[in-house]
Amino acid sequence: MAAVSAVGLTAPLASAQPRTAPAGAPARHAPQASLAAHGIPFTDAKVTQQTDGSFTVTWKAPAVGSVTVYVGDKAVAHGGPEANVTVRGLPAADRQWFRLVPDQGDPLTLADRSLHLPSAPNFRDAGGYRTTDGRWVKMGVLYRSNGLHALSDADLAKLQRLGIRTDVDLRMPGERAEGPDRVPAGARYIAANVLGQDIKGDLPATAAASEQMMADTYRLLVSKPSALDAYRSLVLLAGSSDFSPLVYHCEGGKDRTGWGNAALLTALGVDRDTVMRDYLATNDYLAARNAATLAEQTPEMAARLKPVLDARVTYLNTAFDEVTARFGSFDAYLRDGLGLNKQDLERLRETLLVD
Repeated sequence: MAAVSAVGLTAPLASAQPRTAPAGAPARHAPQASLAAHGIPFTDAKVTQQTDGSFTVTWKAPAVGSVTVYVGDKAVAHGGPEANVTVRGLPAADRQWFRLVPDQGDPLTLADRSLHLPSAPNFRDAGGYRTTDGRWVKMGVLYRSNGLHALSDADLAKLQRLGIRTDVDLRMPGERAEGPDRVPAGARYIAANVLGQDIKGDLPATAAASEQMMADTYRLLVSKPSALDAYRSLVLLAGSSDFSPLVYHCEGGKDRTGWGNAALLTALGVDRDTVMRDYLATNDYLAARNAATLAEQTPEMAARLKPVLDARVTYLNTAFDEVTARFGSFDAYLRDGLGLNKQDLERLRETLLVD
């Protein structure tokens, strides 16, 4: 067993028996006692890989007595209804999956959200979030990313080993021609151009003008016909298991990808605060790259460029405000803007949610 340090580690490791696991995830386990149909009892849970190779696993499950954490067939940690445990000494793997097994209710499978690709630092799992009705967005099915044109050979090989089947490129034709995606062997490549015609222009003359340009762009992501067509395609692809695991991306994985991911998570029932946190996480994943870019500029140019590189609360709120202004509600945006019917949305939730 891997070495473990834990908060509130008060009970011996529970015995468990295997159950069926999703593809790419570890074997499922459950306590030997029969479980009623409680559903997944976790109200919060997360796995984070640390720089030293250890993993921090946190959870909250107020209605249970204890939780056992498995990696593969091995129990690696145990805690109460709320805990923060650190797991060390795991063997090397492209991705480590952790199975959180409560003594009541159904287990939950999670991994660190980032795939830790040096050549695509914003490549991360879109799942692992709880919905307002208590279900969870599956991990290992949908991924969001920055551009894939600069993938290293090692990172491309990793994506192939992880079974990426579909690459949805949200960029404009000129961007795609200038930097063609490196696609894992056997994966489908689908262009879904959000902005339509190629748009090129000079950086605005002031930081305030850059902020205004970004706000205008986020309105276009909601209302422009090409954007509506592209995001409709993305939702339909995401709702079909034939295309998963699927990755969608633009250039930085922030604006076009950011709104696409926000729309998907909202359609799945994830609350607005969580959607916003996921959107803003781009600032963390691209911090080093953006800092290096800004350091190359004069102070005046950096001030004008920073609003373009940032993910900001005001930008995503502008998109949601545009949804309300144009369509009246998010449900109407899905129905009237993206042209999705009840069956499309049911298929999306059936494919991507677990309860």
